Amino acid sequence: MFLWRAEVSPGVSVAFTDTRAGNLALHVGDNAGDVLRRRRELEHAAGLATGSLRFMEQVHGTAVEVMESGTPAPTADAMVSRGLPLAVMVADCIPVVLVGEGPEGPVLAAVHAGRPGIANGILPAAVRRMQAEGATAIRAWLGPSICGSCYEVPAELRAQVARQVPSTSATTSWGTPALDLPAGARTQLERAGVVIEYAGPCTLENDSLYSYRRSSTTGRFAGLVWSHD
Repeated sequence: MFLWRAEVSPGVSVAFTDTRAGNLALHVGDNAGDVLRRRRELEHAAGLATGSLRFMEQVHGTAVEVMESGTPAPTADAMVSRGLPLAVMVADCIPVVLVGEGPEGPVLAAVHAGRPGIANGILPAAVRRMQAEGATAIRAWLGPSICGSCYEVPAELRAQVARQVPSTSATTSWGTPALDLPAGARTQLERAGVVIEYAGPCTLENDSLYSYRRSSTTGRFAGLVWSHD
């Protein structure tokens, strides 16, 4: 069920699922009852109460929402909480989870970092919101995503994104224009003073992970961050 899981500080855990957890998204044509059952099973495997994971309606925007008890699922691409469990779903975009030290406990974030999000600054926006909530010593874990050697794009699109985030400019392993979203994410996070603790493998190159580039009819895996308290 988990590709990678770790307790990253006392009372805080991070995890990334793989295809063993099954599809966790409600928007890809899957049976809703099956998806909700898988989410409950994931919560159980993580030691969380049923219904405690917060999911987003992800739209490739730059909205960051602060989640509190009772807050409904937001239309956003980043969530911040003071310990509430957060989830981000992907199938080639980067699932980024962040942990900071707050005055009253951990400050957490989950970010959907796709091409528009990287280009338009969703990660710096999430970091700023964490800092507004009192977070210091912020660290990040970048889950599996399509790599720069595989993410082929038209030359014009590469140039457009690279004008905003130069480190994203790349070339595929077969010599065509590409975007390296993980490189862009690393640059943005490091400039914001965030320490990167982990970067996952390429989704397109690993059959144990969902990849939209491999098949447009596919599920979504998740990045998770939660406080044990």
